[in-house]
Amino acid sequence: MAPTAVTPEFDRERAAAERAGIDASCRGPVLYFAASAAFWLLVGSALALVASVKLHTPYFLTGIPEFTFGRARMAHLQAVSIGWTSMVTMGGCVWMMCRLCRTELIYPKLLFVSGTLWNVGTLLAVCGILLGGGQSVEWLDAPPYCPPFFIAGLGLVSAWVAATFRRRREPHVYVTQWYILAAVFWFPWLYTVAVFMIYWSPATGVVQPIVNWWFNHNFLGLWLTPVAVGTAYYLIPKIIGRPIHSYYLSITGFWALALFYSWAGMHHLIGGPIPAWLSTASTVGSVMMFIPVIAVGINHHMTMRNHFHRLKYSPALRFTVFGAIAYTWVSFQGSVESLKDFSEVAHFTHYTVAHAHLGAYGFVSMIYFGLYYYMIPRLTGREWASSRLIRVHFWCAAVGITIYFVGLSIGGWWQGRMMNNPDVPWGNIVVYLKPHFLSRTIAGVLMTVGHVAFAALLVMNLAGWGKKRTGGPTYFVEKT
Repeated sequence: MAPTAVTPEFDRERAAAERAGIDASCRGPVLYFAASAAFWLLVGSALALVASVKLHTPYFLTGIPEFTFGRARMAHLQAVSIGWTSMVTMGGCVWMMCRLCRTELIYPKLLFVSGTLWNVGTLLAVCGILLGGGQSVEWLDAPPYCPPFFIAGLGLVSAWVAATFRRRREPHVYVTQWYILAAVFWFPWLYTVAVFMIYWSPATGVVQPIVNWWFNHNFLGLWLTPVAVGTAYYLIPKIIGRPIHSYYLSITGFWALALFYSWAGMHHLIGGPIPAWLSTASTVGSVMMFIPVIAVGINHHMTMRNHFHRLKYSPALRFTVFGAIAYTWVSFQGSVESLKDFSEVAHFTHYTVAHAHLGAYGFVSMIYFGLYYYMIPRLTGREWASSRLIRVHFWCAAVGITIYFVGLSIGGWWQGRMMNNPDVPWGNIVVYLKPHFLSRTIAGVLMTVGHVAFAALLVMNLAGWGKKRTGGPTYFVEKT
């Protein structure tokens, strides 16, 4: 009997069945990370509003020491950086690595332990800071008993990623896997070294701020950025149904990021008591970041060419493309900001605050929102319950971060100009900034409304609301 021919339809059905099996195996651990991240996003949003309101209404919540500006701001930073972005990063790493390796999830209990350790550490960090235990070290504000939870939790995820990659059935290594593998190697090392040199065995003198900003900048650049860029590389071709424009260009972008980004943090200390060669090398590294950013930008744009009309229908693509555009803009801005003449004005102002939020929210968080809208229906087997709430989320987030960035960028730039003018009293600068602080609060309210809509969608999906998913593209939800 002649062998039965394998048709393209059969190959597609077999691939779809394989993906469904992988998604089913990932369901528990990945949803645990996703739900935990969404919870910390809501907590961080509430704390951010408290801190923002107190900038223009300082007597707000007067008499409650747990909600002074310093504590609320530090707790907010830990909730969104450690709780929200890091947990969704780890969940995304797990799901995409299984998908790209074509292997079902292994050691699920290990991932539940990791997520629990991370949640406990984040809870201790947020509560400890609100109760007065904050360390007042930028991005490392958590009390000293929290880092062991984070190091252990991330170590388990990193080991899991390595074990899964070793068992892969797909011989080709995709660019997203390059970024994930690098991130889970870089970040445990970065975090452990920073905590060791600042808390466990403190370095002396100016070495501490050098280590601090080496960690701060690389937290975004070598932890959140690689996975977020890798996520965009995964989602855009998946949603529009075409391969990435250039695999070799994507690898060029990866290695340029690995080579140059780790230098960049010292430009935040320009003018400080650090060796001149160190700040100069950091400026060079920052300017060289044009290379990976241009490579990624060209790749994303050329992949999307002739497919921009899909933004109207696909919520996942809409968020992802917004984040990819923000990545290009914030990276170019960061390179210019590292120049010493520019830094003389922008340094120590709210211009830098606007820049940081465009990176952490406009780029990273928006891409992760896109990941949620693509990933969750495939894990639960149910479409999103309300396309209207998705639109509310997108427009509140997009308009909110735009108002935030524009308002604080303009206010921060003129703040720097006035600070450099000895004839301008400090009180005048504070009065000038008040309307810009108000715009920050308005933006925060919009983003928080979007987050509530997002959380409601997630809860409804996990609770069984929404039509049963029957396959098809991500934009199916917008057509119902």
